[in-house]
Amino acid sequence: MINQGSNKEFIDLLHKTHRAEWEATPSNQQAIGWLKDLIEFLFPDNHLNKLSTYEGRLKKNQIDLENILLSYLDPDKVAIEKKVADFYHSLAIIYGNLREDAARIYENDPAATSIHEVIVSYPGFYAIAVYRISNKLSQLEIPILPRILSEHAHGKTGVDIHPNAVIGVPFMIDHGTGIVIGATSIIGKNVCIYQGVTLGASQVNKELSAVKRHPTVEDNVIIYARSTILGGNTIIGHDSIIGGSVFLTKTVSPYSNVFNTHQLRIDVKQPDIEVAVPDLK
Repeated sequence: MINQGSNKEFIDLLHKTHRAEWEATPSNQQAIGWLKDLIEFLFPDNHLNKLSTYEGRLKKNQIDLENILLSYLDPDKVAIEKKVADFYHSLAIIYGNLREDAARIYENDPAATSIHEVIVSYPGFYAIAVYRISNKLSQLEIPILPRILSEHAHGKTGVDIHPNAVIGVPFMIDHGTGIVIGATSIIGKNVCIYQGVTLGASQVNKELSAVKRHPTVEDNVIIYARSTILGGNTIIGHDSIIGGSVFLTKTVSPYSNVFNTHQLRIDVKQPDIEVAVPDLK
């Protein structure tokens, strides 16, 4: 219990708490800087890097990641060098997957004029890119850093994808704002999700942290805007279409079309018509 009359005790407690938290947490600024450099290396947006600079840029990015991990992880307990090496060994696969994601978005968006336009300007693609990077870090059991990256993407794009979610390739997000994909979600290949979609848990309970709480979406599914799908046992069968504003907590068979049953009524008011009165004079 803090003595309300003692500022010194409170300040001492703050210092002790902050120091413990700082020592267990990477710098947000350094983490986001590393992410930006990595995405710029993979997808330069406004200039062509000289071939001779690629190796140096990659090496610097690798050193930066290692320094970030050393800043808050104990190298005697965590094999930092191996985790960093494993991440960069997987970078070519991450890049290839993202090219497939971008191609999928381009092929299905009539407004897109090129794959490059998708890569440099679509928030949905950026959210997917950060997800695939943070997901690999999460697979390597690197704590906290993946969440910092995913929350950065959340703030930048409005798309909240937990790093632990499993998402196949290719994957398409259109517009994106308001999408939530929970930690234990499983999404297959060729899935398209529109703005405002939630793949969430049917209940929030800390005791269920080790249980699958979020839905499974199989291959070739389209989920339209503002739909909510909840529950770890809920499966959206392959080749299904989930219409806009649908609320689902149960499994849907493959090849299903799911739409709201409420009816929209439109009444057209007839304009008042003035009748011309003939002049009988």
